[in-house]
Amino acid sequence: MSGDQNDPDEAHVGKSIDDDPSYLSSILGHAYRGELDRETTWRSRLDQTTTWTVTIMAALLTWAFSSPDNPHYIVLIGVIITTVFLLIEARRYRDYDVYRSRIRLFQQNLFAPALDPDRGLEHSDWRAELSEDYRRPTVKISLREAIAHRLKRIYAALLGVLLFAWVFRVTAFAPTRASVDDAAIGTVPGSVVVVIVAAYFLVVAAVTVWPREREAKEEFREGEYGEWKGSE
Repeated sequence: MSGDQNDPDEAHVGKSIDDDPSYLSSILGHAYRGELDRETTWRSRLDQTTTWTVTIMAALLTWAFSSPDNPHYIVLIGVIITTVFLLIEARRYRDYDVYRSRIRLFQQNLFAPALDPDRGLEHSDWRAELSEDYRRPTVKISLREAIAHRLKRIYAALLGVLLFAWVFRVTAFAPTRASVDDAAIGTVPGSVVVVIVAAYFLVVAAVTVWPREREAKEEFREGEYGEWKGSE
């Protein structure tokens, strides 16, 4: 049975916890372990997505190069599948970042000051920020940033492998001298296919390297700004 929100004892139960430092420390410890467990769960989901992507890529490339009679566009199907997994992983990364951001608040403003009190707090209102996030959970980064992050970490390399494999597959198995026409798919001319593929990978490259202000809270990033530092 839920408590009565109008009952003063129920309304101030959180205040009584705040008044007792030992009780509050215990509660925060449990909260930190809970958030860490959630972050670990979402981290494993990211790894599962990447594993499936690499597995399917390997299967498609093996089949594409197993016989000259197999169509080259099977590699492009691999590009489409990899893109779908990229979008899935970007969505999962946004969820993962929610819990990782909470953990960073704990680490920066609770554990770090406890170890080195002279440095003070990273966020003077961290408790209010964390409280608001518990009241109204929201994602912290945009889908575009999540996509760019996963591209930079792993998917740009995977898509690059597929692009190289497709170009090699089209040219290596050409019956005569390789030409743009060898990239044709059914009634779609090879020149159109090449333009579409080139446009897609130009977009991927632009999303990956385009300068942007990081919204994610303090990640390990070496060399982006000349030194190790967070986004704030």
